[in-house]
Amino acid sequence: MSQKILLDKINIPGIKTYEVYRQNGGYASVEKALKTLTPDEVVEEVKTSGLRGRGGAGFPAGMKWSFIDKKSGKPRHLVCNADESEPGTFKDRYLMELIPHLLIEGMITSSYALGANRSYIYIRGEYMWVYKILERAINEAKAAGFLGKNILGSGFDLELYVHCGAGAYICGEETALIESLEGKRGNPRIKPPFPAISGLWANPTVVNNVETISAVPWIVNNSGAEYAKIGIGRSTGTKLISASGHVKNPGVYEIEMGLSVYEFMNSDEYLGGMSSDRPLKAFVPGGSSVPVLPAHLIYKTAAGEDRLMSYESLSDGGFATGSMLGSGGFIVYNDTSCIVRNTWNFSRFYHHESCGQCTPCREGTGWMEKVLHRIENGHGREEDIELLLSIQSKIEGNTICPLGDAAAWPVAAAIRHFREEFEYHIRFPEKIKNRDHFVAEPFEKVKHLVSKVIV
Repeated sequence: MSQKILLDKINIPGIKTYEVYRQNGGYASVEKALKTLTPDEVVEEVKTSGLRGRGGAGFPAGMKWSFIDKKSGKPRHLVCNADESEPGTFKDRYLMELIPHLLIEGMITSSYALGANRSYIYIRGEYMWVYKILERAINEAKAAGFLGKNILGSGFDLELYVHCGAGAYICGEETALIESLEGKRGNPRIKPPFPAISGLWANPTVVNNVETISAVPWIVNNSGAEYAKIGIGRSTGTKLISASGHVKNPGVYEIEMGLSVYEFMNSDEYLGGMSSDRPLKAFVPGGSSVPVLPAHLIYKTAAGEDRLMSYESLSDGGFATGSMLGSGGFIVYNDTSCIVRNTWNFSRFYHHESCGQCTPCREGTGWMEKVLHRIENGHGREEDIELLLSIQSKIEGNTICPLGDAAAWPVAAAIRHFREEFEYHIRFPEKIKNRDHFVAEPFEKVKHLVSKVIV
């Protein structure tokens, strides 16, 4: 059994209440930090831990904290990104719903480290029931003296607020989130200046996601050095994985970084293998925005090494033969899945969620959706594949925020690894008119038709 840091106490009856959480060691990190550590010492512990942002980017959290402007004299803020709109990702919701005080504790300890006296949890609007759970937990923590003025007699003050977004994926990007929190349209800002210098209301601000902040109490209680012993290389600690698709045991899992993809996929402790006797076709390891990988690159890298659940191993080979850990949205496909339909579905999402600020993203995501819809519905043209590659290349790297990249990468990867499937859709439109065309006749059985000369 792997070590549990975030989910260790999640099954204790009543753990979402302050009383039970406190009885099981809750808020110990707040006491330790406020009574025995300086804010800078807490930051150093997080830097030593090697904890990386668990929202998708994987940037070292302690380093991000150290960038915050402490010289200007302006108020500082910590903002928790609980937007979690990435398709295939649902692990932050799991934490907030079942053990909300863990996040509250992490917010208090982290705010102390940053010198923030007013902090926020920005939660997606669709999580309204979770919003109510967090509000209740905050009120309990405040009644117990862990929020408000002069917490534990330390002289440290903190007010914590929960703010509901309006269901926009773009507000998962930190500067768009800040704009929304200020009451504006959620459009990403041009950087620099970065939020650490000029963020919320032009004040120094750090934005981290739920899982990242929830790991801080364990690090403060047990030391950054102990956290760094867990995992592998620069992928330290544990990671929450949201697993879905054609597996026996979908759900949220906490794994130690460095676990092999094969073990995660097939052991009874985790996903338990494929949900039926259908073979594995592909998987997306980090949510809809990361490149899809075909079966032969899932368990082994192109170099023949075991593929591990870590930032480095999943990206081994670059986008030619690798992908990204991202937010940990682990989606598994068997051979009845249609990659073209899946890619079109992702493109529909990104077109709908583009804020429209950047022309390449605003126009390009719509073009990709239209072309993919055409191919999937039997009206594709031979030149459409190259057209898709051209469009995605014009989007990638040419937008203010990473949404453009998130829309472009899945299309490029799908064509890179499953080009023949796109060609099949174009050349045999009568065979793909049925939505479930690969259920009765998986692509492996018909791919030989693609190699035939088309007259």
